[in-house]
Amino acid sequence: MISSYVGENKYFEKQYLTGKLEVELTPQGTLAERLRAGGAGIPAFYTPTAYGTIIQEGGFPIKYNEDGTVAIRSEPRETRIFDDKHYVLEKAITGDFALIKAWKGDTLGNLVFHSTARNFNPDCAKAGKICIAEVEELVEPGVLSPDEIHLSGVYVNRIIKGDKYEKRVEKLTLANTNSGKADKTRDTIVKRAAKEFKDGMYVNLGIGVPTLCSNYIPPGINVILQSENGLLGMGPYP
Repeated sequence: MISSYVGENKYFEKQYLTGKLEVELTPQGTLAERLRAGGAGIPAFYTPTAYGTIIQEGGFPIKYNEDGTVAIRSEPRETRIFDDKHYVLEKAITGDFALIKAWKGDTLGNLVFHSTARNFNPDCAKAGKICIAEVEELVEPGVLSPDEIHLSGVYVNRIIKGDKYEKRVEKLTLANTNSGKADKTRDTIVKRAAKEFKDGMYVNLGIGVPTLCSNYIPPGINVILQSENGLLGMGPYP
């Protein structure tokens, strides 16, 4: 499993910690670019992301033994310097099958994605030898305008119409509600981190405590927040 964030899936966690699953963690932007490179026929590329971390230096536990000891650790990444800046070599990702989800599609495989679903699905489609697309609405050729098509049917090998879609929320958090007891240590960390924001920054706050930083942005500072799935312009927590 190559992923950037696996959520709070307890079953996934148990499989990983008991040695039933190999996991390679990679930064989300790097993951997207590895998929894009695979679809474009580019075998590898250099990125400054992750330089100086365990991802670049190696040693991250990819697989555990059943007794909790580490069976496989990640290898160090190759690095180079371009214009006095360090870069990490990342290999492209390709697969035998690409399973993607689109909003609308026609019987020729041309697809239209809804909102942020467009950020990763097209790259996944191009990186797979065989692409299977599921759509909520399936139409005949000619119904979709060429200007609204996000992915050409040349990349899609199979298309099916799904049903009974359930929009699940992993953890529901509502505004203006008491989400728990006050934590002075947490609030102190969050307030200090918020002081690092500079006017005009684009910031991805990640998961957990960092999301609270948006509530403590200093007056007069304008910051554009980005969600984990690439959506720019998020509001304050939650």
